[in-house]
Amino acid sequence: MKLMLVRHAPAGDRLAWAAAGKDDFVRPLVPEGRRRMREAARGLARLVGAPDALATSPLVRAVQTADVVARALDVPAAEELDALRPGSPPRALLPWLRAHRGAELVAAVGHEPHLGALASWLLAGRARPFLALKKGGACLLDLGASPGEGAGMLLWMVASGQLRRLGR
Repeated sequence: MKLMLVRHAPAGDRLAWAAAGKDDFVRPLVPEGRRRMREAARGLARLVGAPDALATSPLVRAVQTADVVARALDVPAAEELDALRPGSPPRALLPWLRAHRGAELVAAVGHEPHLGALASWLLAGRARPFLALKKGGACLLDLGASPGEGAGMLLWMVASGQLRRLGR
């Protein structure tokens, strides 16, 4: 099984959002972030086929990013998973991965530093992140037949700008 991790696109300023007394859970993508993600998602479409399953953090900016990715890859809407919320332990995604064991490719949209910790745990068995995705960036992991701690191999990691160039 391969797992593609995608970081959400640029959203509104976190500090300004908090200063206005708004809940970070509902902080949306900015229009420019949405546009850039549409271009990046076209690049993803050139790199990978349609995933067998797509999941997202339930936070609005991740859901909006997953919607853009789903349209570009021509797949159904993403399943919202608490396991992709910031701060969730990497192990929390294992039940979802195991539920899709026969899949060739699955994809998940989330946040940093959570995605970096998840990837690091899947690759090296440690949740202390040694890689980080830029907003709108992605990476592809080969998890083999049995996803778990330290079982993966990094196939590629690309920034949003690289994906946008691929999508042109």
